[in-house]
Amino acid sequence: MADEPEEHTQDDADGAPVAQAGAAPEAAVEESGPDAPAEVSEPVAPVDAPEPPAQAAPAAAAKVVAPPAEDGPRPNRRKVREGVVVSDAMQSTVVVAVVERVRHPRYGKTVQRTKRLYVHDAEDTAKVGDRVRVQETRPLSKLKRWRLTEVVERAR
Repeated sequence: MADEPEEHTQDDADGAPVAQAGAAPEAAVEESGPDAPAEVSEPVAPVDAPEPPAQAAPAAAAKVVAPPAEDGPRPNRRKVREGVVVSDAMQSTVVVAVVERVRHPRYGKTVQRTKRLYVHDAEDTAKVGDRVRVQETRPLSKLKRWRLTEVVERAR
């Protein structure tokens, strides 16, 4: 450390240290009287000085947030099924049979599975034999989890 120059200070008439002309003062000291305590004011940074670079957050703590794809409404993720009305005896409710064709996991044969869905029909527009399109919704009663969206084809 012998290569680094030492900073020298001088004492003025009161005995207070005075910095050299080339040294940058760390804090300015103001003295209003002989008995007043010394107040330290913070140094003011120059206006043109660039801001220090921000430290990067650890990779584990960083969260990746994807911007929204569109400004429009969110995509609807509710299930939509098409089936035939098998009962309309209840008030504001129809029973729709939905046929699903799946391949058997072991034998590979195509098998038909029928589900009976309880569907909310507020206007009582669907009748027995109509082909209808239904959409999943919040629970409306003990068994109703679907609502009628449209009547695709009327019964003959």
